[in-house]
Amino acid sequence: MKKLRGFLVLGTALVLGACGAEETNSNQEETASTGTEETTETLTVGASNVPHAEILEFVKPTLAEEGIDLVIETYTDYVIPNLALSDGDLDANYFQHIPYFNRQVEENDYDFANAGSIHLEPLGAYSNRHEDLSDLPENATILTSNSVADHGRVLSILQEAGLITVDDAVELTDATYDDIVENELNLQFEYEYDPALLPTLYAQDEGDVFFINSNFAVDNDISPIDDAIALENEASPYANIIAVRSEDEGNELIDRLVEVLRSEETQEFILETWSGAVLPVTE
Repeated sequence: MKKLRGFLVLGTALVLGACGAEETNSNQEETASTGTEETTETLTVGASNVPHAEILEFVKPTLAEEGIDLVIETYTDYVIPNLALSDGDLDANYFQHIPYFNRQVEENDYDFANAGSIHLEPLGAYSNRHEDLSDLPENATILTSNSVADHGRVLSILQEAGLITVDDAVELTDATYDDIVENELNLQFEYEYDPALLPTLYAQDEGDVFFINSNFAVDNDISPIDDAIALENEASPYANIIAVRSEDEGNELIDRLVEVLRSEETQEFILETWSGAVLPVTE
């Protein structure tokens, strides 16, 4: 009887051991099939503080849920982000509009691609002296940024207001102040200023009209909707984009970033946060 009990105990142990092994193997197979082992991929994007970095911060949790760690590097100028992208320090940048991007690629021979338009920051005309562009006197001073890519935007607004005429043989996005063919008021253009300095000059009342990008305006508590005497319309070709190296065009992480930035939730966030001073772009 003792010998029989021994066989029974041994047999039970073998059965339980086999079941345990099967259960372990089953659990391992289930883990492999369901992909419960998480992996995180890092995506580093350079951006201007406002609104670009704030928009990226909004989408960061969504991307994190998908295993994408969005690292945001902020910049206060328009030169370094493209240098950093070209050097491989960034995977993408988000700070520039299309004409500026095209000009930078041409002038610096960057091997970049436009991964998608995200939003528009309407360029606004601001004045402490006049309530409308039609009020400008002769020889009024017009202060703008030293960014040549913005000069066509200024000229477009002034031409639409009937103050100047630009040579129709030149595309407005490529136009400079030398392309003005009619200027009855003899408007005086000063365009040597860093764009970030213009809000300060506006506060100091250093001229008749100041053309300020909306990102610099809102960063200095200036409301494009309430304070501008003229504002670029939604048909503007100056949408801000996600720029990448050409080799990364079509990269899954970049494509997903663009998708999330264009989502309905992000569009609502942009409209609610900036009340029309920043406008979402969809394609």
